[in-house]
Amino acid sequence: MKPRTPKRAMALLAALLISLPAVADVASDRAMREALEAARNRDWSRIDDAAINDHVLAGYVEYHRLRSQLPHVAPSVVNSFLQRHADSPLSDWMRGVAQVSYGDAGRHDALLAVSDGVPRGTIRQCHYYTALLDRDPAAAAEGGLELWLTGRSQPSECDALFDTLLSRGAIDAQAIWQRMMLAWENGEDGLMNYLARKLPGSWSDAQQALDRVKGDYAAVTRIPVNLGHQGQASAALFTAAMHNFTRADTEAALEAWRKIGPHLPLSETQRHVVEHDLAFYSMVREVSNNQGWVDDVLPRLAEGDLLELRVRRALAERNWNEVVHWVHQMPDDPRQDARWQYWLGRALEQLGDEQTARKAYAAAADDRSFFGFAAADKLGQPYALNMAQATFNDAYRREVANWPVVQRAEALQRIGEPGLARSEWYAAIERATEEEARALADYAQQRGWYATLVQTTIAADQWDALAWRFPNAYQDSFQRWGNANGVDPFLLMGIARRESAFNNEAVSPVGARGLMQLMPGTAAHVSGQLGIDTPSMNELFEPETNIRLGSHYISRMLDRYSGNRLAATAAYNAGPGRVDRWLRDAPQEFDLFVESIPFRETRDYVQAVLAYQVIFASLAQNGSTQGIAMLSPAERQGSYDISLLARN
Repeated sequence: MKPRTPKRAMALLAALLISLPAVADVASDRAMREALEAARNRDWSRIDDAAINDHVLAGYVEYHRLRSQLPHVAPSVVNSFLQRHADSPLSDWMRGVAQVSYGDAGRHDALLAVSDGVPRGTIRQCHYYTALLDRDPAAAAEGGLELWLTGRSQPSECDALFDTLLSRGAIDAQAIWQRMMLAWENGEDGLMNYLARKLPGSWSDAQQALDRVKGDYAAVTRIPVNLGHQGQASAALFTAAMHNFTRADTEAALEAWRKIGPHLPLSETQRHVVEHDLAFYSMVREVSNNQGWVDDVLPRLAEGDLLELRVRRALAERNWNEVVHWVHQMPDDPRQDARWQYWLGRALEQLGDEQTARKAYAAAADDRSFFGFAAADKLGQPYALNMAQATFNDAYRREVANWPVVQRAEALQRIGEPGLARSEWYAAIERATEEEARALADYAQQRGWYATLVQTTIAADQWDALAWRFPNAYQDSFQRWGNANGVDPFLLMGIARRESAFNNEAVSPVGARGLMQLMPGTAAHVSGQLGIDTPSMNELFEPETNIRLGSHYISRMLDRYSGNRLAATAAYNAGPGRVDRWLRDAPQEFDLFVESIPFRETRDYVQAVLAYQVIFASLAQNGSTQGIAMLSPAERQGSYDISLLARN
């Protein structure tokens, strides 16, 4: 029998050898974390250069050091940095701060030396065109005029550019007037007054007409058609006046337009904008006296958003002939959408044309969406998931793991910089080939970076990569709290996917937080119902806490609406008070109820969540939709009115 000691010794030695790189990485990462913190604070004495020089993130410290030397450093030094970090967002960031720094210092030659074309962002563009004033006056004038023509105040970095162009006449009285009219449309009275002082006296008649219409929009029919020097004020004034009049009193605005429109010196584009506004607000505000005019101009305007409103109006009135007519008037792209093919089929079915209706339903059923699935139900056929799958062998995955961007993203995660890690990742996706983008998505999935994975598929247009777009994120928690609250876990996953794209640190503009986007007030209310402590703001970012509270809240909404997920998910998004009101006036059929939801966000939300639930359930069956129904019989056949309320 062989002695055991050598085996134990070999095992210990192997374990030690495996652990050594990890120990080294920990020490190196600690040094980098401390160096990056010191660099941000410009505390250069705390940085141990020897400890970080070979670290994959050394460029981040170099970025802060070089930034601190601007604008005095030579542009050649900046360009060297840009070249060495061309595959990292550090390059774009450095170029941007260098352009602003050189611009602020008036080092225009240096600014142009580090530029690779027209930069992004207003401040950088103003610096860039200021630098071109003497080198390329025509380009400076063209770019500067584009920056000038806005109805908002521009940053002070644009002042030198604008002043020079004004003095050269590149920004003339007509451009001043055009900007005044844009400011009027935006309600920027201060900017209007500032610009008025720059107008020459020959524009006094235009100013007087403006003052008259500002006090009384109806006066637009009583002012001269020819205003300003050689009539240069007329088009912009009448376009802006109709913009404001339409929003203030749509019916009166159309009456005025019908009187003066044919006689105004407007371009086709300006005329189209005015009539688009009139048609849009006439339909949104349901101005019945304008409807005949709207129906006359819609075929000529041929705008998808206007025709969508017109079809929805016909649906609300259950005028199936008009539904067919206006769907056929749509441009090709929106008309071929599953939503409108479904409604075309529905209208034809109501009119007794079963054969053509089935063709429309079949066209819709090819789509992976709410109305595509609803059309498939009409035909009694399986849902079309249209899945694409990509597989990678282990050797290629090891190669991907060694890509510099992956190494940097991993290192940034290790040192507690997830935001920078995502920046690295998304910058790489923008540059990646299709194959590289798929490889990066696969890597994110293997690592369990759910939010990064979803955003990768969006940035790379990987719309059919369902396993990546809809990953099994936090599945155990969704399963646990779904079962505890009597809610399908796949519904919870559908809500979270729509709400946050599985970013557990997501914060909405109104303050909703976490995976299921809970408002702090809602979280406090639900916690009280559960008899638990109200979570702190940071605790709402914890997936377990957020899922627990969100699943309880949607379960209450399901109880409120007799288990109906369409009404419950609408309430999750828009609030139960609104849904209660909508149900009092709602059409009874499920599809008409969804289409009648007045908020586009909520309309899209309900459709997405129900479709996502189907996708998650199908992925759990390896992509098979067998036995999966988007709607229950009660949801598909029941009445959508106040009878849905458990307590009505």
